[in-house]
Amino acid sequence: MMFPSDNVIANAFSSQHPLKREPQNAGAAEMRRRDPFPAWSVIEDTKKKADAIGKEAAREFDIVSQKAQAKTGKIEPWSAKYYAACTFGGMLACGLTHTAVTPLDLIKCRRQVDSALYKSNMDAFRKIRAAEGIRGVFTGWSPTFFGYSAQGAFKYGGYEYFKKFYSDLVGVENAAHYKTALYLTASASAEFIADIALCPFEAVKVRTQTTIPPEFRSTFGGISAVVAKEGTAGLYKGLYPLWGRQIPYTMMKFASFENIVQAIYNYLPGQKTDYNKGAQTAVAFTGGYLAGILCAIVSHPADVMVSKLNANRQPGEAFSAAMSRIYKDIGFRGLWNGLPVRIVMIGTLTGLQWMIYDSFKIFMGLPTTGGGPQKEEK
Repeated sequence: MMFPSDNVIANAFSSQHPLKREPQNAGAAEMRRRDPFPAWSVIEDTKKKADAIGKEAAREFDIVSQKAQAKTGKIEPWSAKYYAACTFGGMLACGLTHTAVTPLDLIKCRRQVDSALYKSNMDAFRKIRAAEGIRGVFTGWSPTFFGYSAQGAFKYGGYEYFKKFYSDLVGVENAAHYKTALYLTASASAEFIADIALCPFEAVKVRTQTTIPPEFRSTFGGISAVVAKEGTAGLYKGLYPLWGRQIPYTMMKFASFENIVQAIYNYLPGQKTDYNKGAQTAVAFTGGYLAGILCAIVSHPADVMVSKLNANRQPGEAFSAAMSRIYKDIGFRGLWNGLPVRIVMIGTLTGLQWMIYDSFKIFMGLPTTGGGPQKEEK
């Protein structure tokens, strides 16, 4: 016969019939369908694992937080315990973040003192790494850690104290109406005190970072050496420009942060109390980063002058004479050396500082900063 038999035709086409597909063939077809997209399953598995890790971390955070709150007891707003918690949170926020960005700070300071030393930030990193090793990249980390831990403690704890103090002084209605002025005044008052604690460590840090090889091998050894050679005044010869740098910086940091966070919550649907802890810390980081960019621009000329004065001011030279001499050497343009790297550094660390600070407040059962009052738990 010229045509195939019925059995041959049935065997050839039965496996493709949609209503007569065998289980084995169905499995093979499913495997063939999935083969072109193996990455999908990998991404999905990774996402599930990340979610599981995140949930477990949040659960552990809550457990440890509850234990800490049980030991400290309920912290009433504006009490001694409240200010102590804010002080410790500020110490963590500033000490850890400034130490983490030491390599950026090292490059910034060296380029401020000698703009011809390196062609670019990457060139600086490569040369420091090649000449001094990985330890050289973190030159100055120790005075940075001690100095900015002390500064952060007085800055954040002092800000919370002065914000309440000035609010009570002018009355609740005036404080609400002139809230930005309140933020500016409270932050300036706190920073004035914080810089007195920071200044000796800043002097050692700058001298350590801007001398090759470093002038001092340890933080407290450096403090002793400066006192022995120049007296206690040697540790504070950069205090005025430090105030000139840090007070405007902190005023911008706190006032802009409070207003940016308020604007973010006004833009988002709902109120601050509608968002969980993770979302609130994300808002804190965003607000802090944007505030940090403004801080870097406002305070940069004074930052350059602090580096120059600590590195180049002659013993016994008057402050105004040193300022005039340095400005004559570098000019107005020289006051902006290192600004791009400082914007990255300050934006990042300010965002991280607010995130760490508000995370610690959450850890201790306190409301996060800015954006309206926290819903009281019943």
